Amino acid sequence: MNETYRQYLIDGERAGARYALTAPRNVPFGIAGSQMGKRPGSSLEFIDHREYQPGDDLRRIDWGGFARSDKLTVKLYRDEVSPHLDVVIDGSRSMALEDSPKTQATLGLAAVFATAASNVGYAHTAWLAGDGCQQVGNGADRPSIWDGLDFTYRGDLSTSFAKLPPSWHPFGVRILLSDLLWPGDPLTVLAQFAEQATAVVVVQILAEADVNPTERGNIRLVDSETEAVQEIFVDVVAEERYRAAFTRHQESWHLAAKQTGAIMTTVIAEHILNSWRLETLVAAEVLTIA
Repeated sequence: MNETYRQYLIDGERAGARYALTAPRNVPFGIAGSQMGKRPGSSLEFIDHREYQPGDDLRRIDWGGFARSDKLTVKLYRDEVSPHLDVVIDGSRSMALEDSPKTQATLGLAAVFATAASNVGYAHTAWLAGDGCQQVGNGADRPSIWDGLDFTYRGDLSTSFAKLPPSWHPFGVRILLSDLLWPGDPLTVLAQFAEQATAVVVVQILAEADVNPTERGNIRLVDSETEAVQEIFVDVVAEERYRAAFTRHQESWHLAAKQTGAIMTTVIAEHILNSWRLETLVAAEVLTIA
């Protein structure tokens, strides 16, 4: 593995020591584990009552309360979730463009999440979505000793997941790190990614130039996945078309995230690397300050 990549992982591991992974917000009813979630479920920690509704488990009825008030209520308990994080790194070529900081930010954030998970007692596994989705070498250990990472894949995530389906931890937390800059149906990808997950987080990692392109005039573009070459002229009108298409693309991902119950947030690589202050992820309730 490129030893520069290892330094990025070390930087992220160091930054992750300041953070903790938050408990999932979307916990399926009845999951058993050893970490507390945030919605009612099936553990032994009582939290509240609510009015009985047809279909409720009769074992949850508070018969003592019924005897006192003649009203049927059920007891609510805090759920428990499996304490495991699967962090999936998009290994496509667009994540490692020349003169782009996305690789550094992506590997650093993967290390942050793994370390933040360890800080609250979660196990973790790192995955690389490339020619099939495979575990990173030493991916269950601390990020600084992960191995086998590269960014040479020429396809999209849906194809990667289908070619070599990963054995993600059921009822765990899953985090996807990608620029999301490839064509295809986001819902197809997120439906695969979210299956049997307790909580799903999508972190879109972009370079400043992805969001605010400034170069104008005659430009020669080379597709990072196919190496197809296109000569274009960029003026104000072309720039506006790009921004409109970019906005539509992001909106389609946000809609797919909403449909699958995922949390989606976008970070700018340069901003992350400037100080490793991750306010965007804290605001999204993905991380908390330890």
